[in-house]
Amino acid sequence: MINEIKEHLVNGIIPFWKSVRDDEFGGYYGYMDYNLGLDKKAVKGCILNSRITWFFSKAYKVLGDESLLKEAIHGYEFMKEHCVDKEYGGVFWSVKYDGTPEDTTKHTYNQAFSIYALSAYYDATGDEESIQLASEIYDIIESKCTDAEGYLEAFDRKFQPVENDKLSENGVIADKTMNTLLHVFEAYTEFYRVTKRKDVKARLEWMMDIIADKIYNPVLKRQEVFFDAHYNSLIDLHSYGHDIETAWLLDYGTEVLGEESYTKKIGEITKALTKQIYETAFDGHSLSNECEKGVVDTDRVWWVQAEGVIGFLNGYQHDTSKKEYLEASKSIWEYIKEYVIDRRNGSEWFWLVDKDGKPYEDRPIIEPWKCPYHNGRMCLEVIRRNIDVA
Repeated sequence: MINEIKEHLVNGIIPFWKSVRDDEFGGYYGYMDYNLGLDKKAVKGCILNSRITWFFSKAYKVLGDESLLKEAIHGYEFMKEHCVDKEYGGVFWSVKYDGTPEDTTKHTYNQAFSIYALSAYYDATGDEESIQLASEIYDIIESKCTDAEGYLEAFDRKFQPVENDKLSENGVIADKTMNTLLHVFEAYTEFYRVTKRKDVKARLEWMMDIIADKIYNPVLKRQEVFFDAHYNSLIDLHSYGHDIETAWLLDYGTEVLGEESYTKKIGEITKALTKQIYETAFDGHSLSNECEKGVVDTDRVWWVQAEGVIGFLNGYQHDTSKKEYLEASKSIWEYIKEYVIDRRNGSEWFWLVDKDGKPYEDRPIIEPWKCPYHNGRMCLEVIRRNIDVA
């Protein structure tokens, strides 16, 4: 499995994303439709470009290929010059194909992914400018995007609060979301790993307390997803992909922190989340998407499968008596190979397939959320962990 995944990374994912580099206006093209039509004048999501910069930075660290470093530098230059708001600070939601501002919304989630990318880029290059920019965005999140209870969501260009339509789904508008909190935690983990700043460590611990006390539902063994301002859940929703992703991201965060009390506290939650997803969402070969009000969405989303591979591998790594988790990770990879990887020349992964493995032709191959973050990270994590999963 490790060798197969590395081969797919090197000969599949990496060449595809290199091929959509925009050498005229910078960054990476923002849209490719199902029929592999590349729109060179599509909006470029700043999350998309942050995630691509993160991916090439991490891939360079793992593989040592100098061409990957060049891609990371290309992504960083676009982020720095076009995604960062030089007047009011922070990062735009999106820019036009030529790098001029398109949607000037400032979302905490988006700020977090910039820190994630900049930290990885700093780790790959040692470029002090990049970590200074990450520090500036960190200061903005902490000064403008928080209240006493957690992280707020959406703001206008000048950081005045606006409706959180971008990270709300399923018919609700949320004041706070599990998703934003998770990815601030993820970004700060990377930021702390490369800086060892005590203030960042304190915020990571604060977030873990919020997850344990407000987000995690100990009765249902799941995370709640959408909340009002005081962490009252707004909807009966079980997000399978986010729960298995959270399990391994939290375990990795406690590994980076090295605080025994949090390792124990969070470890009980991550074990419960992994067990619940295995018993509830895994059908022997893949993961369903989510369950809303008791109704399961049986479609297979690309990123949910990728997170399943890592999440179950992580569960096995933390308890090697759980052979079923190792087998689940291997089974999902087999499913990905069979149904999710798009074997057409010049493509990558399908966005969505139905329960029978048939792809949805109305879903694109590239769009602001569809990038090498989940599937590329899956490959890098399997290589990093180096567990015998042959």
